[in-house]
Amino acid sequence: MSALWESHEKSVRHRHESSGQERPCGTPYRSVAGGRLRPWQVRDRLFTPRGRHGVDAAEVRAFLDRVADDLAACYAEVAATHERADRIRDALREWQSEQARRALASIR
Repeated sequence: MSALWESHEKSVRHRHESSGQERPCGTPYRSVAGGRLRPWQVRDRLFTPRGRHGVDAAEVRAFLDRVADDLAACYAEVAATHERADRIRDALREWQSEQARRALASIR
């Protein structure tokens, strides 16, 4: 195992110990069918070393594809939430305007 790899593992282990969070340190990413990636899974992802300085390109590509898919799903959800909030905001403004008109009509 290279010195750089060992240094990375120690760094990850130190971050976990200092944060007080209990989670597997430097374990391979295991996806639950349909489950979302968690930030700690991305941060702590380790790839299998290949040769002196590399990692398995196919493994990295598969992981990056999964990250991209989850991010796309997150962005789609954020967009849908913004649209929903806009509809609710518009409905609230319409209701408030109607209430104000009724209040003014009852004063006259």
